[in-house]
Formats: sequence, C-alpha cells, structure tokens
Amino acid sequence: MKHSALPFLFLFVLAVAAAITLACGSSSPRTLQSVSITPATANAQDYPDGQVPFTAAGSYTHPPSPVTPISATWGACTTDGSATTAVTVSSNGVAQCASGASGTYQVWAFDMSLIPGTANCNVITACGGGCGRVTGTAQLTCP
Repeated sequence: MKHSALPFLFLFVLAVAAAITLACGSSSPRTLQSVSITPATANAQDYPDGQVPFTAAGSYTHPPSPVTPISATWGACTTDGSATTAVTVSSNGVAQCASGASGTYQVWAFDMSLIPGTANCNVITACGGGCGRVTGTAQLTCP
C-alpha cells in the first residue's frame, strides 16, 4: 500500500468508529428531569362542558427532549397540598370540576420514572409526588 493511501484509510477507520459510537448512544441512562403541564393555568368556565384538556411534557437528560405528551399519571389536590374530590382528572389529562366546586386547585401529572438513587415505593402524596417522582403541576379554577 502506498503511503498516500494511509491518510484516507485512517480517516475511513475514524469515521466508522465515530458512526458506531454515535449509533450505540450514551452509556448513561435517559432520565426524566422535569414535567411541565400546559396550559399552566385554566378556568373551567372557559371550556365546553367545563372539561379542561391538560398535556404533560417531559424533559430528559438525553434526546429526544422534551417529549410531548408523556404517558402520565394524573390527579388533583388543593393549593395547600391536601387531597380533594372537587376536581377529577381522567387518565388522559382532562380535568373537570365537581358540581358545586369553586376555587383554585392544582392539577398534577407524573411519569412513573423515579429519580435515580431513590427508593421504589408506592407512596403518592395528595399532589402526586412521593418517592422521588418527577411531578409537574398546573392551576385550575372552578367557577
């Protein structure tokens, strides 16, 4: 082999090694860092039948990020963090105020992912947190 071909061979081997490295991805796990909910605030009286569709997006340590929507567990609580039956939230993020409910409430969503290094448990607080879950919140006003 001529010496003039060596630089091209070296570049070819380098390009193949880079492609393999990129194809394999990162060795660190893809971790959920935050959850955001849109709309951030909503008034139930502004929506047909008082049904407010919320969407959860997740920001991760590695692409693709953010991801909208994420598969989330949904619920509602009072603004002071207590459990409530004044607002129900369906499994796809549609919130509705109960008959006679009034005031402002938090709608929450979390992905089942846990923060690395936290214990896996079934404890969920009234506002969706607990056991290292990454939880996002939005506000819903009932008329």
